[in-house]
Amino acid sequence: MTVDLPSSIEFRYPITKDFSYLYQVYCSYILLYKNTEGKSNFMPLELLERSLKILVRKYYQPVAGWYQVRDDEIDVVYYNDKFNDPPVSVQILDIDLAELSRHIYESNTDLLVPKAPSGVIKPENPNIPMFLAKATYLESNDAMVLGVNYHHSLMDGSAFWMFMNNWASVCNQLCEQKDKTEFVLPYPPTFEFPDISHLRNPNHSFTHPEYALVDAEQCFKEFQPTGDKIVESMLVISVDQQQQLRQQAKEFGVSFTEMLCAILWKGANDLRLQIRPSIGPEPSLYTCATNSRARLGISSNFCGSPVINTSCQKTVAEIANLDLCEVAHLVHNAIDKCTGEYLCSSIDFLLQQRKKELTDERQGHEGKKAIMLVYVCPMPLKCTVSSSRNFPIYKTDFGFGAPEYVRPPFLPFEGCMRIWPTPQYVSGSSNAPLEVYVSQPDYIDLSQSPLLRNFSPTKLTVIQ
Repeated sequence: MTVDLPSSIEFRYPITKDFSYLYQVYCSYILLYKNTEGKSNFMPLELLERSLKILVRKYYQPVAGWYQVRDDEIDVVYYNDKFNDPPVSVQILDIDLAELSRHIYESNTDLLVPKAPSGVIKPENPNIPMFLAKATYLESNDAMVLGVNYHHSLMDGSAFWMFMNNWASVCNQLCEQKDKTEFVLPYPPTFEFPDISHLRNPNHSFTHPEYALVDAEQCFKEFQPTGDKIVESMLVISVDQQQQLRQQAKEFGVSFTEMLCAILWKGANDLRLQIRPSIGPEPSLYTCATNSRARLGISSNFCGSPVINTSCQKTVAEIANLDLCEVAHLVHNAIDKCTGEYLCSSIDFLLQQRKKELTDERQGHEGKKAIMLVYVCPMPLKCTVSSSRNFPIYKTDFGFGAPEYVRPPFLPFEGCMRIWPTPQYVSGSSNAPLEVYVSQPDYIDLSQSPLLRNFSPTKLTVIQ
């Protein structure tokens, strides 16, 4: 008796109408795991590879798919019988834990993170991997490092750390039962972006200075127009300081995050003006990434990049002359304006830019056709804040213990500021210190800022 095998079935996941196509870049992280119990088979490669393959094939099929450009649309195409599995590489280093830790703190992505291709989605470049991993083991077996790169079009920070926790969960369940076929995920993903046309108001228009067009081929020259060397510093916000900030935020009528963002913006702004008084009339731009899931009624487990960037712009001199409460309210209003109408306006604006990008490409105008976010756009002074403090970063336990340290990527673009949890931090509380990674020109000394010096700024040595 002949049994007909099921035919290949094609599925499509459109990413053009939910902001995701905008983020045609890779993001990397470095996770350090210590072998504190001296296990002989610590974080085995075969287990990591098998659990990752199960995760993407069974629960994250688009991550095992391919990009396809059709006219003005970009889809992820995937199948029931063939897969673009995430590549996993491996290396063994004959160095000690102290030297490995130094490479991590220096953000040595060349050594510890898998090399990713260009993230720009083009018809001739459909085989872009959605996710890459690199396992680095020590000869001593004292620790291992998991370096990862993911394509931002399919995941924002929230979706990525849910993906990592789901991967770790599958790995844990395989440790308990090697032949397991069904798994319970802590964050079951969804891939459905809703119709939000009912939120659109044609009678109300917005400007969107938070987005800009830059030349993808010359992006690094545009990202650093002054030629300044960009270095990274780390601020540490203690438990007591967080409590003080929460009290001050309450008095000002803003949130803790808004209070912290105001301090970062005004602190950086005033330092730059002090060093170069001539930039007083120049624009000072604050931008932040806003998770739109709750505002649009999207599942918190939605796998995509529904990130809306919002902004506020004044001159450098104006920000310097405002008190901290006034700056905090500017930040609050920038975030508060992210209503459904504003989000629809953002989508419409981005889709218009997308059509321009495609028109330029068809007409052979390669320059200035790729959309990039304003935080990497030429600007005399910019402060772009993203917060990862409530992501389950330190819950990424593959069955061998939580990570000892997770290093966010060094972003060599002036004004990037990332609020980052420490290993002891619990989401929504102030029971452990917070870190803030700040990218600024090397002539900026954050310890000279009355607003920032109390957070013990330390310049990091970063491999560039």
